[in-house]
Amino acid sequence: MASRPTQRLLRPEEIEAFFAILAEHIDPRCELDWETPFDLLVAVVLSAQCTDQKVNRVTARLRRLCPAPADYLALGEATLQAEIRSIGLFRNKSRAILGLCRELLERHGGEVPRTRAELEALPGVGRKTANVVLNVGFGQPTLAVDTHVFRVANRCGLVRAANPQETERQLLTKVPQGVMLHAHHYLILHGRYTCKARKPDCAVCPVASLCTWPSKTTA
Repeated sequence: MASRPTQRLLRPEEIEAFFAILAEHIDPRCELDWETPFDLLVAVVLSAQCTDQKVNRVTARLRRLCPAPADYLALGEATLQAEIRSIGLFRNKSRAILGLCRELLERHGGEVPRTRAELEALPGVGRKTANVVLNVGFGQPTLAVDTHVFRVANRCGLVRAANPQETERQLLTKVPQGVMLHAHHYLILHGRYTCKARKPDCAVCPVASLCTWPSKTTA
């Protein structure tokens, strides 16, 4: 059986044009509601395997009940679980939130740290969550790779990677520095609304002419 031809990766000038076009069509914003970096951290932890819309419904009340880490500890695990029960994995997430609140109070004076290493040391916080907080909360040019970013980057020919970590590593070397701050949101929102997993809207995709995916849809 003949082997399938390898998909061509985009050249540097094509990658620059790719992001320039996305920048014309996408408002690069986080769709999680938040007011402080602490709100954002909690929201991102809650968002794992859950839609932003569902998280926003829950955190609207949580922000009023618990504006600071100490408020979550005072609330307690049973009450917190009841508050977030509509979100998947609510038991694990409640334990993670209480654990990170404890760590924030004991090690960081109740403030969200601004380094990836310190964030990843918090319960329930992995590299993707840390990158989102650094990028959205603190304006650092990091690149969080979720399922949408992983799919779009590999499908469109930006990278060729087997996992999110390698996808991030390659993107950091290829994305133009001028758009690095917003690259995560360009890719995630493009993946969420156009370059969808099951049926991408290639017919209306603004970067279809640059994308090297061989299986584009026609309708």
